[in-house]
Amino acid sequence: MILYLTGDDAADALLSDDPFALLLGMLLDQQIAMETAFAGPAKIRDRIGTLNPATIAGFDADALVEVFRATPAVHRYPGSMAARTQTLAGVIASDWRGDASALWTADSPDGAEILRRLKALPGFGEQKAKIFLALLGKRQGLVAEGWREASEPYGENGSFRSVADIVDPESLTRVRETKRAAKAAVKKG
Repeated sequence: MILYLTGDDAADALLSDDPFALLLGMLLDQQIAMETAFAGPAKIRDRIGTLNPATIAGFDADALVEVFRATPAVHRYPGSMAARTQTLAGVIASDWRGDASALWTADSPDGAEILRRLKALPGFGEQKAKIFLALLGKRQGLVAEGWREASEPYGENGSFRSVADIVDPESLTRVRETKRAAKAAVKKG
């Protein structure tokens, strides 16, 4: 299934076809617009020629910051996010033999195990891991037992809580409305 996350067909195709690109997009999805975050992997690939985790992990750190800084920027915080990207790439290269999809496929894990694996990644806290697990289940065909329960509340059918629920411009708008309403409720106290 082709994901609809960036508004750019080539960037969305990369996310749909490359598990590391999708994982990296999720890592970058903080303190910037979702579309910008998920377009980041395509920018990185276009600028360095690959998204191979071992290559990124071994890339010169200063040069990677410049890759992030080039216009249009990969992220508003090029230094810290380039470092996080290298750290994540290193974990995938060394612990998962360069195969990001092994996080959710190796040894037929259930939803709780996939969530545990995701939370062990650098830059993935509880919420980000749950959202990514819901994205795998709702948009990438993950059939692991218990993925919905492990990703609660993001795995809920018919919800518009996160990137896992975006399939077109209308659902993107609904997710944004839900997030605005949640922030307003928190402010109201």
